[in-house]
Amino acid sequence: MKIYVFEDEALLLKSLEFRLSKEGYDVNCFSNGLEAKQKLQEELPDLIITDIMMPFLNGLELISFVRNDLKSQVPIIVLSAAGLEKTVLEAFNLGADDFVSKPFSPNELLIRIKKMSHRIKISVM
Repeated sequence: MKIYVFEDEALLLKSLEFRLSKEGYDVNCFSNGLEAKQKLQEELPDLIITDIMMPFLNGLELISFVRNDLKSQVPIIVLSAAGLEKTVLEAFNLGADDFVSKPFSPNELLIRIKKMSHRIKISVM
């Protein structure tokens, strides 16, 4: 399963890349919204994990780009320290599939990814 991770915190990005790769996922990491947008125009992954607060193009704008411009229903998990109800609701209204508040347990994220991958397999059948 190919996962794109969009996160501007370098330490967290490396940690996620290491942990997800160790679990057998094909992981590509990007540190800003412009890199994310360019890569998504080239190729769509099976799952997107994105932070809300990113330079150049924030996570909410990225969700909108994926859903409205690319017309893709690729699952999106949002990570954010800005767990304000307004932000969470906006992410879901734009088309996010799940929301994880920072700080989070790596095991919690892995469980959510596994649930999402199960849903992906069912929708492909």
